[in-house]
Amino acid sequence: MFTKMKDMTYGTNVISEIDGIHSNMLMDVSIHKFKSGEKLVILDNEKEIAVLVLDGKLKISWNNESVDVERHSIFDEEPSCLHVSKGVSIEIESVENGEILIQKTENNQDFIAKFYGAADCKSDVFGEGVLGDTSRRVVRTIFDYFNAPYSNMVMGEVITYPGKWSSYPPHHHPQPEIYYYRFDKPQGFGCAIIGEDAFKITDHSMAAIPGGLVHPQATAPGYAMYYCWMIRHLDNNPWTARIDEEAHNWLLDKAAKIWPDK
Repeated sequence: MFTKMKDMTYGTNVISEIDGIHSNMLMDVSIHKFKSGEKLVILDNEKEIAVLVLDGKLKISWNNESVDVERHSIFDEEPSCLHVSKGVSIEIESVENGEILIQKTENNQDFIAKFYGAADCKSDVFGEGVLGDTSRRVVRTIFDYFNAPYSNMVMGEVITYPGKWSSYPPHHHPQPEIYYYRFDKPQGFGCAIIGEDAFKITDHSMAAIPGGLVHPQATAPGYAMYYCWMIRHLDNNPWTARIDEEAHNWLLDKAAKIWPDK
């Protein structure tokens, strides 16, 4: 369920594969690191594709359209993402060293390609005003069932402030989910709880979360944590909302009294 990625190398670094590692996630997920001047073509005749820019200055082209994207801080800058259906060719040219995340899954539907810029992504602050702000974090939703009902995937980002929790209160859902982690400092670390098991999170690690298991996260004081979250809808059962653990629902009350009760 949890993997510490090897040192990221230039080229494609696989996180999960439908026919390989973490196949129960039902998604192909990888990180591609570019050298300046490199070109990459992505095409799949059976799977929809989402390309999320993590770092660098890139030119992305598809269907006789193109866009120049620049991003140098996943913590401070909103995401940019291209989402296309099967059979659509994407060409990416790196103007400088860069990094992208590629998410793919099987989808027979054809849909109009959509480029999500900063203005198209929903950004919310969760956990504010409850529990002494100990679970305050920024949740960015790029696309989900509500703005892309034709997709079999969901993609978003979370920024967890140093020393705080996210994916909290503990929740679950029947659909599988992948988290890909980054920290603002390479020595940063945190903790992921998946079901009854706890794992140490480090830079470039990932979590493969089977459906039905709770998955709260925490980051150590002094280290901000980023993760891209990716959910695979199930047939006739798309992800639309989290299911909070009933035993912890009292934590959602802004008037909830926590220790020390003073």
